[in-house]
Amino acid sequence: MIGVMSIGVVVGTVAGYYRGAADTVISRVIDVTMAFPGTLFIVALSATAGDRLNDITFGVFAPGVVTLVLVFTLFGWFFPARIVRAQVLSLREKEFVEAARMIGASDARIMRSHLLPYLVAPIIVYSTLIVAGYVILEASLSFINLGIKLPTASWGNLLATAPEYYTSQPWLMLWPGLAVLLTTLAFNLLGDGLRDAFDPRSSH
Repeated sequence: MIGVMSIGVVVGTVAGYYRGAADTVISRVIDVTMAFPGTLFIVALSATAGDRLNDITFGVFAPGVVTLVLVFTLFGWFFPARIVRAQVLSLREKEFVEAARMIGASDARIMRSHLLPYLVAPIIVYSTLIVAGYVILEASLSFINLGIKLPTASWGNLLATAPEYYTSQPWLMLWPGLAVLLTTLAFNLLGDGLRDAFDPRSSH
């Protein structure tokens, strides 16, 4: 989520603020990335360089975690980029931005000090929602043996191995599924609550 939001906010802000050629190039890159079949890429990556990438742990993470982070970041940054771009396109025409330009503020200062504070609300809301999506995606990939692999525990691979014990220990299928359900539900409810809290129209 941190990687996706960092790239998305920077790219979306640049595209929305400068418009013109920068916006065109970034928009086309976003279109190409959105059209690329991410699941197919994950399958191909797992079949070719998966084992070597899974060995990259930086001494902290479990095998496979870094690979998932890189793939999720590569195919997830364009959603927040589009949201931020749309916000910046409307904000750049506001009076306070024009005033900042008139007193000689640089583009970098305008984007950092005048536009970014107005993007905090959508960034926070989308961050909570994207965490829920990645919890499900990681569990799905681990379930089909493309994500976190045994012996490292993951809700996905726990769900994948639980049917082997359904006659003697059926609850092994229940707890990982409930964990995924409750976690994603919690983040979605948090995102909805934050969206209502940051939306001034919700108070009327």
